[in-house]
Amino acid sequence: MTKLKTDILVIGAGSGGLSVAAGAVQMGARVVLLEGLKMGGDCLNYGCVPSKALIASGKAAYAQAHADKFGVANVIPKVDYAAAKDHVADVIDTIAPVDSQERFEGLGVQVIREFGTFISPTEVQAGDTVITARRIVIATGSSPLVPPIPGLDKVPYLTNETLFGLREQPDHLLIIGGGPIGMEMAQAHVRLGSRVTVIEGDKALGKDDPETAAIVLDRLRGEGIEIAEDAMASEVRGKPGMVEVEVKDGRVFKGSHLLIAVGRKANMDGLNLDAAGIATTRAGIKVDDRLKTTNSRVYAIGDVAGGMQFTHVAGYHAGVIIRSALFALPSKQRTDHIPWATYTEPELAQVGQTEAQARQAHGDKLEVVRFEYAHNDRAIAERKTTGLIKVMVVKGRPVGVSIAGAQAGELINLWALALANRMKMKQVAAMVAAYPTIGEINKRAAGAYFSPRLFDSPVVKRVVGLVQRWLP
Repeated sequence: MTKLKTDILVIGAGSGGLSVAAGAVQMGARVVLLEGLKMGGDCLNYGCVPSKALIASGKAAYAQAHADKFGVANVIPKVDYAAAKDHVADVIDTIAPVDSQERFEGLGVQVIREFGTFISPTEVQAGDTVITARRIVIATGSSPLVPPIPGLDKVPYLTNETLFGLREQPDHLLIIGGGPIGMEMAQAHVRLGSRVTVIEGDKALGKDDPETAAIVLDRLRGEGIEIAEDAMASEVRGKPGMVEVEVKDGRVFKGSHLLIAVGRKANMDGLNLDAAGIATTRAGIKVDDRLKTTNSRVYAIGDVAGGMQFTHVAGYHAGVIIRSALFALPSKQRTDHIPWATYTEPELAQVGQTEAQARQAHGDKLEVVRFEYAHNDRAIAERKTTGLIKVMVVKGRPVGVSIAGAQAGELINLWALALANRMKMKQVAAMVAAYPTIGEINKRAAGAYFSPRLFDSPVVKRVVGLVQRWLP
């Protein structure tokens, strides 16, 4: 048995774990990193990266079939599904060196390709190595949640961990789950030529603002995706190439392939957390606002911490604990400034409170500012006029933003900056946006907040009148 001592032990080489390891070692800490599966974790290998690559293939096919509005003849795209998956694999391979064992060893991190399990509050065993660490960071991420639907264990099904290895194109893809993963993969596949049915037990895109979500769902239905809501799956049956999903109200949906996309579960199995005195909840490892577990030497970050499950949140968590673990500085997480986006077309993005949440929290103090894409010149030029931005404002300060439309995932970043720094609408309005850009939508939304105060105010008009009479 080999024994090691280190300053920082990181369990898991996904986005959060890699960020901690890279930051800590470059600041002079001794770092050991454990990873029993693939470097880069879910995001690189099964999540964000491959899904966006497949979405790009779908966009290319859709563009060929819908070019006539630009004066270019439509053509029926010749889709090679296996070649699209080759594109996905190439994208992963291009990014992989940044997350590779070789790179991190080059930075000075000791990488051990084994799973870690606690054997005491300060010790973790990985294979035949026992590591004692001053601080331990659990960054094991999450895995697809597979619900206990009767019959599912007897029928072949896909998750995000197996979908991108599929080489044969589904004739009719059934997707259980109408959240971001389900809707993104639904649109990508229908654009590549598959029939798609989404089966959602509640409301599709139900965690987003209903008004902006409806804009996206209308487009998806318009592209031919069948979206069945209030359809809780009660039984799955069939065989390879012939799958049936029955829902509680008796409806039956038939397809060739089945994708399970109902959510994710924290990866805690095998960690032996009890040995370290680490408590858990139904969502994941229990942490405080400093991301410390019930063992003060151990942190948990990213998906395994049971909060928002986004790659960028894991990266943000890494920054929070680096300040604490390396510099002993007070450092706490917050969530009000965390954005998220769904990369359908049009995109859907959110930061802070939705309109419903803001109304509940602020009542009559809330103002909702709206601006439609149809009034943006760049959107008109590119025929992308379907969309809306809503800014929830309280006493001149944005508390939430919902966007549906082209580049919503890019537009939301400015508002994430505003919320993170507690900026006011006047600071957004003071920005000069390049013309013509989609980004002008943000400035125009801020302008819409001030327009009634300037143009509909009797006081402003009286002041202007007096000044004009007295000016030489």
